[in-house]
Amino acid sequence: MSELLFGWWEYEFMRNAFFAVVLIMPLFAMLGTLVVNNGMAFFSDALGHSALTGVGVGVILGMSDYKPAMIVFALLFALIMNRIRHSRLSSTDTVIGVFSSCGVALGLVLLSRGGSFSRYQSLLIGDILSITGDEIIILAATLAAVAVLWLFCFNRFQAISISPSLSKTKGIPVRLLDNLFVVVVAAVVMLAIHWVGLLLINAMLILPAAAARHVARNTRSYLLITLIFGLFSGLLGLWFSYQNSFAATGPMIVLIAGILYFATYALRDSRQ
Repeated sequence: MSELLFGWWEYEFMRNAFFAVVLIMPLFAMLGTLVVNNGMAFFSDALGHSALTGVGVGVILGMSDYKPAMIVFALLFALIMNRIRHSRLSSTDTVIGVFSSCGVALGLVLLSRGGSFSRYQSLLIGDILSITGDEIIILAATLAAVAVLWLFCFNRFQAISISPSLSKTKGIPVRLLDNLFVVVVAAVVMLAIHWVGLLLINAMLILPAAAARHVARNTRSYLLITLIFGLFSGLLGLWFSYQNSFAATGPMIVLIAGILYFATYALRDSRQ
């Protein structure tokens, strides 16, 4: 029994993946609750799609490490999309749909030059088992920074998500904090996309929060349940993918989080 449950611990790549899950899921929990509350699920999805263009820009510039270009492009992409989203010239879903489609299309065009797109297909589903010790340190520092931001700004973020106009009358810098939030989301998405994959990162970000929203009774329980659901799906998905070598880790985590979502939905529906 101990071999079944803990046999994976002897492998360094599994230990690294374990620590990555323990760090990524609280990070996603903090962001995911506000993403769901603000109705920004497709916003984070569009950010993930923009990663392809960021990588393409890095390749064109001849950068051996395309991550800085990917992150810088995503930050600019997020700020521009957020600006247009608030301009009221088009509906939010239209703006996000246009940006998402253009981000994917431009990225594919840039990366398919000379038939070289196959080199970057790993970005689609990611590989959390490839994370290194140095990257775990970066991930831990990111979690600490976001936690500090949440400690000082969460109530303001929450107020803005409920009523931006009322928040403005209370002296809260709505536009500044809104831009800060999308920048943080963009940075975290770009940081994690190499391990999670652009096809899955949005699901991993919003599913635990969406499931927790079905059963949470207040803001504190919402955050706590989101964290529990995220860690549960992440660790169980990691363990199951180890026990069944045919199962990719990222998709397994998303499937388990999806099961939690439908289970909590059914539970909420049965109470009504």
